[in-house]
Amino acid sequence: MISARKHIDYTLGFISLGLGTAAREELAHLSPAELLHADTLPARLEIAMLEEVWDEVPLLAHQATELDPKQERPWIAWAYALREQQQVSAARDVLLRGESALAQPSALVSYNLACYYCLLGDLPEAMRRLKTVFAREPAWRAEAATDPDLAALRPDYKG
Repeated sequence: MISARKHIDYTLGFISLGLGTAAREELAHLSPAELLHADTLPARLEIAMLEEVWDEVPLLAHQATELDPKQERPWIAWAYALREQQQVSAARDVLLRGESALAQPSALVSYNLACYYCLLGDLPEAMRRLKTVFAREPAWRAEAATDPDLAALRPDYKG
């Protein structure tokens, strides 16, 4: 008999290969109680992200942040899913909550917030956040130059 931990490890392996269906099949071996366990939640979240099941991601991410608000990935995934559902204000608000919960948010948090602020029309805040990102990760300039979420900055964008 394979342990729950092994099934989760196999699931994560399938996710890393981009095999969402196989990952879901692997999780099907777990009991309902095991599916709610803190070790399983990140795998379920990553499957939903991989398969772009945007209505499932916020539910799983919310559960994950309730269990451990200091993990960055669920905050980013939650906000991204809301953005994909055209709920940009909600995405910004979720990621701002995440930013304040994290000890050291990555440049990706600031970058995504810059995108959300730009989409919401707050171009000064978007640019302020981008400058922070570029100071930490200069290579992100290339991404920002073509990101459609940052298109409103392009007339003023100096790279």
